[in-house]
Amino acid sequence: MHSQTMIRAGALLGALGVALGAFGAHGLEQTFRASPRAAEHWGTATEYTFYHALALVLCGLLAERGYRPRIAAWCFAAGAVVFGGTLYLLALGCPRWLGAITPIGGTLLIAGWVALVVSRRSPASPDHS
Repeated sequence: MHSQTMIRAGALLGALGVALGAFGAHGLEQTFRASPRAAEHWGTATEYTFYHALALVLCGLLAERGYRPRIAAWCFAAGAVVFGGTLYLLALGCPRWLGAITPIGGTLLIAGWVALVVSRRSPASPDHS
């Protein structure tokens, strides 16, 4: 994944987070008669969508400085889709077995942060010390 792709993906994920957060605040209860538990799932999904949108932008910025955060970026993107996606679907009343998939997304998000910690500067990149 190229640095600009990471930044754009993060920006799109952030925009999606705003849209989904607004729907959760203003339409979820009225449209789907969501329970407090469903609203909690929606809120958690929205928070994690935002955190990992910013993480993707960070990966893009680090890539532009010569780091290699590709694995972290892929983990953040996939993890946000799986983790947030399953929670959004649960909040909308989809089958509860989706909850068994949510931890896979969480594991990907954790793996993304670990991959970011161990990402290294490319040997050919200039030293910005």
